Amino acid sequence: MSVNQSRGLTPVFPTSTRIRLAIIWLVVAIFYFFGDSFFNENSSTTAAVFVFIALLGTIVTASFGVVKEADELAIKLGEPYGTLILTLSILAIEVILIAAVMLGPGEFPTIGKDSIFSVMMIIMNLVVGLCILLGSLKHGEQEYNAQGTLTYISMIVLLGGMSLILPNTIIGMGSGTFSTGQAIFISALVVVIYGVFLIFQMSSYRHLYLQPQKGAMEIHFFSTKESRKETAPRNNQEILIRSMVLIAMILPIVLLSHNMAAVVDYGIKAAELPPFLGGVLIAIIVFTPESITAVKAALNNETQRAINLCHGAFVCTVGLTVPAVLIIGLITGKTVIFGISPTETVLFLITVGLSALTFLGKRTTPVSGIMHMTLFALFIMLIFNP
Repeated sequence: MSVNQSRGLTPVFPTSTRIRLAIIWLVVAIFYFFGDSFFNENSSTTAAVFVFIALLGTIVTASFGVVKEADELAIKLGEPYGTLILTLSILAIEVILIAAVMLGPGEFPTIGKDSIFSVMMIIMNLVVGLCILLGSLKHGEQEYNAQGTLTYISMIVLLGGMSLILPNTIIGMGSGTFSTGQAIFISALVVVIYGVFLIFQMSSYRHLYLQPQKGAMEIHFFSTKESRKETAPRNNQEILIRSMVLIAMILPIVLLSHNMAAVVDYGIKAAELPPFLGGVLIAIIVFTPESITAVKAALNNETQRAINLCHGAFVCTVGLTVPAVLIIGLITGKTVIFGISPTETVLFLITVGLSALTFLGKRTTPVSGIMHMTLFALFIMLIFNP
């Protein structure tokens, strides 16, 4: 009998995970039974701040738990399956938070667009810039799979352009909106395109998204570490348990998302902050754990994994969020605006152009990371000084 077998479920379900789950679900129970007395429209600013801190801490704790379990599943299942599980888990959280805002009181027609565009600026400029800069400073020029990376960028141009830029050019519609027929067709088209992309990524073109072996004359798509992941025997019981824990970490975020949306709306209005900050806040809350994972991968000289996490996150964001938001809008009858402003359009075009030029070669350079981070700084400035 192996050590892991003799310890039962301890390696899979350690004490730290149990404590994390207990605390998270305790907060869920408290807000379920007493949430209305903690915060309402007549509550003081102090009460709102307290509720926000409690909810933010719980959601972030749960998000890190999601990342931890998804990352363990990534190790067991290998790439790119593991990264896809992590990305889909994170995106489920984002869609839940956006849906909570849309289904709540008030009108938030741009919350989907704001969140998607914020994810693009944060992930493709700040996080990618940090990964390139820190990874290059530690390891020098880092190798990645250029063909797979450019496929991600092509998907970003197609899905992002179709969802965020096209609505502004449709004749006869309101600014940045789709008609009912267009919304249904665009939703279906985005789902189909993203589904086809995933099928090829998971099957015959899987090698395009794996780390090339450093210094090889020919590209070997399995590094030593990846080979170990692929040849290691799978423990189906452990995979099942980790999947259940993953769901148990996501559910509290679902249950607390409505409370979080109400507090964020109250805070933005009370402080007279730009409404766009609601989408930025959702993007930051959702993608902080995955961003940290991507930076760690770059520091571990796993550049392709970092790229998969960053670019895959945005492709998945558009592939899931656009259909979800459009469908919610159709069901509830609420207006949904996806068209981005002229300023955001320029930032979008600069981002995809810079990303394409950054990853045309086969190795990263620190100056590329600095350029991406500069573009993110410009984005932040324009939020408060449009």
